[in-house]
Amino acid sequence: MYHSLDGTRLPAPVSYHEDAKVPAYLLRHYWWAYVHPKAVKVFDRPWLVNLILLGNYRRLRNAALAEFTGAPLGNVLQVACVYGDLSPALARRAAAQAGMIDVVDALPIQLKNLKWKLPARTPARLLRMDSTDMQLPDGRYDRVLLFFLLHEQPPAERRRTVAEALRVLKPDGKLVIVDYGLPHRCNPLRYLLPPFLKLLEPFALSLMRESVAALLPSGLTINCQSYFGGLYRKVVACRAR
Repeated sequence: MYHSLDGTRLPAPVSYHEDAKVPAYLLRHYWWAYVHPKAVKVFDRPWLVNLILLGNYRRLRNAALAEFTGAPLGNVLQVACVYGDLSPALARRAAAQAGMIDVVDALPIQLKNLKWKLPARTPARLLRMDSTDMQLPDGRYDRVLLFFLLHEQPPAERRRTVAEALRVLKPDGKLVIVDYGLPHRCNPLRYLLPPFLKLLEPFALSLMRESVAALLPSGLTINCQSYFGGLYRKVVACRAR
């Protein structure tokens, strides 16, 4: 049996729940990137992840990890697996700072891939769940991370995901979002990138045009940082202590 920092008894560290449904938008729009059996072998390569993010992967990964410091780190939730080494790095940080991490994802193939990437004896659980309906207790986590997930979701699912992330966040917790933003007017990518995103990332443009603050309720302290001429952004939302 697995235990959290507060002594709560938890399920086994890997729980796939094979009867869970895969979201329809994943099957329709992202089968080639995440669902297909060969997708992991093709896309989970450091150089390719960095290429997709136009050379900014390490910078954005480090920007996310910078929000997960201090001991004890507490209970951490990462919503959705990601290609690259972000999750192993976050797991190592949790282990070094007396914390534990849960990672939820709707796809068994992604969870199994992450399982092999995690360091041995990692204080982590991998749980198959839909981000819009996570079967997790209210107010459980000290920090929640959404790393390049929201741009892959239709607006309705995007809002439900943020609502769920806030539901499982502790009253004094921190929500960290790293994703696309709207490039500055002087950034040529503002005009060159949309045709490609429209083809490969059909929901990204709606997120780029939307203030992430609009997805969040009032009463939060929100800090925003932009990167690469505004193309990427980090939003950190904290509840008042």
